[in-house]
Amino acid sequence: MYSIVSTAIVCGIQSILVQVEADVCDGMPSFEMVGVLSSEVKEAKERVKAALRNSGIKLAPKKITVSLYPADIRKTGTGFDLPIALAVLSAYGRVPKKFLEGILFAGELSLNGELRPTAGILPMAFAAREAGKRTICVPKGNIREAGAVKGLTALPAQDLNQVVGMVEEFYRAPGKFQPGDGTKWERQQESQKEWDFADIHGQKVLKRACEVAAAGRHNMLMVGAPGAGKTMAAKATSTVLPSLTEEEALELAKIYSVSGRFGQREKGFLARPFRSPHHTVTVAGLAGGGAVPKPGELSLAHKGVLFLDELTEFKRPVLEVLRQPLEERLIRIVRGSGVYVFPADVMLIGAMNPCGCGYYPDRNRCACSTAAIGRHLNKLSRPLLDRIDLTVEVKRLPLSEILSKGAQETSAVIRRRVQEAQDLQRKRFAGSALFYNSQIPVSDMERFCPMEQGAKKLLQDSFERLEMSARGYHRTLRVARTIADLAHSGKICKIHIMESLMYRCIDKKAWEMG
Repeated sequence: MYSIVSTAIVCGIQSILVQVEADVCDGMPSFEMVGVLSSEVKEAKERVKAALRNSGIKLAPKKITVSLYPADIRKTGTGFDLPIALAVLSAYGRVPKKFLEGILFAGELSLNGELRPTAGILPMAFAAREAGKRTICVPKGNIREAGAVKGLTALPAQDLNQVVGMVEEFYRAPGKFQPGDGTKWERQQESQKEWDFADIHGQKVLKRACEVAAAGRHNMLMVGAPGAGKTMAAKATSTVLPSLTEEEALELAKIYSVSGRFGQREKGFLARPFRSPHHTVTVAGLAGGGAVPKPGELSLAHKGVLFLDELTEFKRPVLEVLRQPLEERLIRIVRGSGVYVFPADVMLIGAMNPCGCGYYPDRNRCACSTAAIGRHLNKLSRPLLDRIDLTVEVKRLPLSEILSKGAQETSAVIRRRVQEAQDLQRKRFAGSALFYNSQIPVSDMERFCPMEQGAKKLLQDSFERLEMSARGYHRTLRVARTIADLAHSGKICKIHIMESLMYRCIDKKAWEMG
């Protein structure tokens, strides 16, 4: 007999429907699987046979052939166990075919028949809905992911026997199972409990730079001595970013689902991610990769903050991989099996010391030579620096300022100003694919960044004096647009250009000392 069961495979953060076909006939007992299968999929037949036996399901010895269609796509992952088992049972006549129609199945089977959670259930659920299916059967541990898709009925099961009983009950009494209306996610950003700008005394220039960066989602680099507050400022910046929209949150949840880390998003579904990988991270760890590519830190920080502390300690190839994603806001990983695209719309914040010992320009403590300082700063390439919109020098504070008891602005107050500036940007870019000033293309500069005559002349003069690249020129203008938005100014004034230029001085210093 022949049967067919629907499942799906994850490719990037998208999912492609796969049909599991099973044929059972008389002949030499065997269990063959075809369809360009990875090793873990080939091993599924052993898990399925043991799961059926330990679930008390006895099947007569037959020749079993299982095919996974389309055959030209490589099948990976352990989520095929459940659909293969059901296809075999249906081909044996133990589960009527009509019970399985219109349902997408996914899940890994243990040897005793229990269902284990599987990575990538959320994109599979979206693929099922887009294909016209209204039901998905998943392990109980994945029910939150499946329930996040509106209009899709999720059937959670703990073991194979429960799946068999549940599909029959669903067929006979579908009214007992209601389609989901989307999970109600918590809005609280837990990071706000731990980090707050109110805890940072002094450092007015640094706080202002963080506010500007957050308002326009600009990349920022902080250079200063150890203990000056760079790391605390980076963490606090994540607390002034407005919450994710539901659409953004679901896209981010897909990334975490594919990575098998969906649980990390459940407690703060609408909170923007803050990722801070160690400087020993590899290219694959940052950009994503592997035989079957998985998202890296760049994608896990999508729509949030990617903080690279001790920036000059990262290996040069790791830093250079940032170039294209910072421009295109996505990353493409090419493998023989295909091209995998992962979103990577991050706000990059970097922190570094000004020299090897960390105390330049304090010559009472720094003994680094000019050449050594130049080599240290030039660990960052000019193309990478051009992709950083703001650079700010973080100076050590005197003890009196550190211990001052004056009231400091809280993250909540700054967040309101950031929200107002972003609301202006959304109105400005309404009807286009843009959302933030950092995304303004060169072709639309004149349209979105009108300048007063004095501001225009100042920027033109500074282009030659600071030896800017064309990319640096346009990034200076984008930052000035954000500064103007924070001041609720329709046009970019001279004072806005002056402040924006102030945030581009340190990368020039690096090249002078090289």
